[in-house]
Amino acid sequence: MIVVENLHKHFGGVRAVNGASLSIQPKTITGLIGPNGAGKTTLFNVIAGLYQPTSGKVTLDGEDITGLKPHELFHKGVLRTFQLAHEFATLTVRDNLMMVPPNQAGESLLSTWFNPGLVIAKEEEIRAKAEEVIHFLEIEQVANEFAGNLSGGQKKLLELGRTMMVDAKIVFLDEVGAGVNRTLLRKIGDAIIKLNQERNYTFCLIEHDMEFVARLCDPVICMAEGSVLTEGTIDDVKNNEQVIEAYLGTGLRHKK
Repeated sequence: MIVVENLHKHFGGVRAVNGASLSIQPKTITGLIGPNGAGKTTLFNVIAGLYQPTSGKVTLDGEDITGLKPHELFHKGVLRTFQLAHEFATLTVRDNLMMVPPNQAGESLLSTWFNPGLVIAKEEEIRAKAEEVIHFLEIEQVANEFAGNLSGGQKKLLELGRTMMVDAKIVFLDEVGAGVNRTLLRKIGDAIIKLNQERNYTFCLIEHDMEFVARLCDPVICMAEGSVLTEGTIDDVKNNEQVIEAYLGTGLRHKK
């Protein structure tokens, strides 16, 4: 689905992504791991259009999407979440979900004046979709809560829910487990697996929690110094001497 070819992103003399090449197959949950500073988030940001690449190419189902803006990629089904959730804090969970679908009838002044019935019908359709997402993620208890009042884990569930409001082809998840307690992290993992198995979602996720990666991801790609070091199953990667050396005792060796 996604093919990255010899991608570079330089910030002055810093080569944050340095000739990275990888592919993400459809209907998989691909894990992207590596020590801090390996270039994982920068790679995500280039693929998702937040940064323009210095050089290299990204394709989606064979179409060149290199350098497209985030809103253009959104319409092609490429979505990205962030380590720190980007919710609308003063809107409810339900309203946060309803904000996602593009080109809503109510956004047109002419429609509100001359075709209010269409506006109401479309809003009810989006509301029904939001209720389906709320039920799927089992967050009914916070549906009317302001998003700014949610815990870190609940905000990550809400971000996942927002990707469900449109027809996503691939979702990039950046450290979905950061700051999330183990109970909610398991719930988030359950939702990702269910979306992958039942709705054929494709995911690529950055994560430092090797237990979470082992549970969800196949294949696993390890980056170091801006490049892809190796790829394989979680056991292949964890037992790779280059990977162990790249982590330099930061924890991966002890989680084998």
